[in-house]
Amino acid sequence: MMSDAEDLLAHLELREYETTALRELLTLGRSTAPNLAEATGIPRARIYEVLDELADRGFIEVIPGRPKEYQAKHPEEILDRAVENERQDFESFRAEIDDVREEFVSTFGPLFQRASEDVTPTEDLFHVVDVGEPSETETRKLYHDAREQVDVMTKSFAYLESVRPALEDALDRNVEIRVLLLEPSHLSADNREAQAEIYEVLTDNYPEIAVRFSNEKLPLRGTVADPSMDYESGRAILLVEEKDIPLSMRQAAVTDNGSFVAGIERLFDLIWEYDSGQAYA
Repeated sequence: MMSDAEDLLAHLELREYETTALRELLTLGRSTAPNLAEATGIPRARIYEVLDELADRGFIEVIPGRPKEYQAKHPEEILDRAVENERQDFESFRAEIDDVREEFVSTFGPLFQRASEDVTPTEDLFHVVDVGEPSETETRKLYHDAREQVDVMTKSFAYLESVRPALEDALDRNVEIRVLLLEPSHLSADNREAQAEIYEVLTDNYPEIAVRFSNEKLPLRGTVADPSMDYESGRAILLVEEKDIPLSMRQAAVTDNGSFVAGIERLFDLIWEYDSGQAYA
């Protein structure tokens, strides 16, 4: 239990003494500084500094009196304040950057320009990221940045929960989303069961999402955002099927090459139009 509590408190990014003091106040309630120092083993010379820091962050209340007492705020309020603290820190950082932006650009811009004059620009077709959290992060970014359209090719959409808030953000902005799943007969029993649950989530919660099933195995899987048939825009993340290689050892390709994205979109449209069905088997 204590280990679980420490793991949760670690998200607040407190120092060791601050974490110890806050955990004690959440567990035992109101306390004076000397009593808290004795209960936690925090040196008396440090306890007031620790409590002041927790109060400054808005995690505890200071109750006037002789002596003063300290009490943790409700856990929900602590989390809300932690988010607000991060927001304020970000706004302060952005203001600092804005203050130096003009000077930074005027100082380094000419240097960069001179250094780049003799370099022939090249554009990578794609870059790779590991499958898992890195690829899911890239996928979430596709949803957040999408303006008009997102198309998904996937066996069972098993990663839905990890991208769901980003997907909902896209829907809130009226982005059109289509999901092409693999026909269940091509899946293992476990994947078939998982797909059925996800299909139910999609149809029950997001009726605006169009869902179809590919009749044949998909040559690749991934997400395409805002494809352009003039080859000038769009972004995609793709995973090629590799037999006998664990998913954790695979890599996904990320590209914003307009021609490449348009090609993937043409493949998606062909499967969607001519080689897929709507009914769930």
